[in-house]
Amino acid sequence: MIKHLRILSTLKYDFPAGLVVFLVALPLCLGVALASGAPLFSGIIAGIVGGLVVASLSKSSLSVSGPAAGLTVIVFSAIEKLGSYEVFLLAVVLAGLLQVALGYLKAGVIGHYFPSSVIKGMLAAIGLILILKQIPHAFGYDVDAMGDENFFQPDGENTFSELLRTVEFVSWGATFICAVSLAVLILWEKPFLKQYTFFRTVPGALLVVVLGVVMNELYRQFYPAWVLSGDHLVMLPVAKSPGEFVGQFTLPDFTAFSNSQVYLVAATIAIVASIETLLSVEAADKLDPYKRNTSTNRELKAQGVGNLVSGLLGGLPVTAVIVRTSANINAGGKTKLSAITHGFLLLVSVILIPSLLNRIPLACLAAILLMVGYKLTKVSLFIGMYRLGWSQFLPFVVTVVAILSTDLLKGIVVGMAVSIFYILRNNYKTPYFFQREKHQEGEKICIVLSEEVTFLNKGSLLLTLDHLPANSIVVIDGSKSNHIDYDVLEIIHDFQQTARHKNIQLELINIQAVNGPVGH
Repeated sequence: MIKHLRILSTLKYDFPAGLVVFLVALPLCLGVALASGAPLFSGIIAGIVGGLVVASLSKSSLSVSGPAAGLTVIVFSAIEKLGSYEVFLLAVVLAGLLQVALGYLKAGVIGHYFPSSVIKGMLAAIGLILILKQIPHAFGYDVDAMGDENFFQPDGENTFSELLRTVEFVSWGATFICAVSLAVLILWEKPFLKQYTFFRTVPGALLVVVLGVVMNELYRQFYPAWVLSGDHLVMLPVAKSPGEFVGQFTLPDFTAFSNSQVYLVAATIAIVASIETLLSVEAADKLDPYKRNTSTNRELKAQGVGNLVSGLLGGLPVTAVIVRTSANINAGGKTKLSAITHGFLLLVSVILIPSLLNRIPLACLAAILLMVGYKLTKVSLFIGMYRLGWSQFLPFVVTVVAILSTDLLKGIVVGMAVSIFYILRNNYKTPYFFQREKHQEGEKICIVLSEEVTFLNKGSLLLTLDHLPANSIVVIDGSKSNHIDYDVLEIIHDFQQTARHKNIQLELINIQAVNGPVGH
C-alpha cells in the first residue's frame, strides 16, 4: 500500500517528464537507426525496450536507455561485415547475454573509477554537441540524422563544416518555428509563471510540439512557400494493417551460430555498450538532485536483458544514454517511472498515431534539444571547474575537446589519460584508505581517512557510505590527511544529503568543501 502511495505521489512529476523524454527520444531513435544503416523501426524497438524492460529492471532512478549514437559506427560496419541485419541481431542477443554475465561478475565496479572531472567534461561536451548538431535542424537543414553525435558525418561533412553549409540552405519556415519554440521554452522556465497550475503541470516541450504542428498547418493554408515536408518532419514508418505492423519486427538468424564473426561483434557491442552505460549512469547520479547511487552491477544485468530482448524483436543495441537522461532530470523526473512512461508512450504512439507524429517538424524538436544542451554546458560549469585548479580543469577541458573532435569513447579515453597523470602524481603511497569496523544502528561510527585519498578510493568509500545504518552518528575525520582528492570530497558532501534522508547525524572533521575549506 505504501509503495502504491509513493508511486502516486511522484506520478505528477514522472508522467510529464516521461512525456518530454518521449518527445526527445522519438527523433533520436529514428536518427540513430538511420545513421546505423538499420531499418528505421529498429530504433523505435530499442527505445521501447529501453523504457519498458531496462528501466523496470534497473535500480537507477533517473537513467533512460535506448539506442545510442555512440554505437552507430560499430553497428553500421557490423551489418556490412556480417552480411545481413538478421545475423547482426544474433550478435545483439549474444551481447546481451555477455552483459548479464558481466553484471554477475561484478564488472560494474569499473563505473566508480571514472574521475569526476572526466564525467563533467563528458556532460559539457554532449551539451555542446547537442547545440552544434541541432543548429542546422533549427534552420531547416536536415541532411544529417538527428541522432548523429559523431564529429565526422555520413553526409561527408563534420560538425563544424555542417554549420557553414547550413547558411546556404536556410528554411525560413523551420527557422520561425524554432525561434517561437525557443521563446516558449525560455518563458516556461521563468519563476513568475510557475505560480499558475497550468505552467506547472503542462510541459513546455509538449506545447512546443503542438505549436510546431499548428504553425506548419497554418503555413499550408496561408503561406505555402514556408511549408515543411519530407525530411523536415518526423519520419516514422506507418503500418497500414496489424499484419504490416507485426512485419516490422525481425527475428535473429539463429543459423549463424557457426559464424565466428558474430561472436567478435557481440563482444565488441557488449564492451562498448557497457562502458557507455556506466559512464551515463555515473553522470546521471551526479545530476540527480537527491544524489542517489545506482547499483552498477544491477545496471549491467538490466542492460543485458534489454539487449537480449531488443535483439530478439529486431531492435538496435541499447545503452543508458545521457541526452535522454538529462532531459528526464531537467523535466523534473523523480523515479524510474518517468523512463517507463517514455517507453510506454513510444509503444502506444507507433501503434495508434504514427501519422500524427509524422506531422511534427524537426525544428521544434531541435529547440527542445538546444535547451537540453544549454543546461548541460552552462558557462558556470566551466568557471566552477576552473576554480577547482588545473588538476580538475585540464582533464575536464581535454575531455570536452577530445569528445567534440572525435566521439564519446575516444574522448573519454583521452580525458582519463590526463586525469590519471594527475592522480599518479599525487598517489605515491596509501594502500590504506580508512579504518572500518562492523557497525549497528544507533552507535557512533568513526571513519578516519588516510594520508592520501584519491579517486582510486572512490568505489570503496561509496560502498561503505551506502551501507551505513540509519539513525546512527557518523564522523568522517580528515585530520590525518595531507590530500583528499576532489572526487572523494564530492562523494562526502553528496552524502550529507543522503544522511538527512537516513536520519544519520553526520560530523565532518577537517574535510574541505568542494569550493573551499570547511570543517572543524
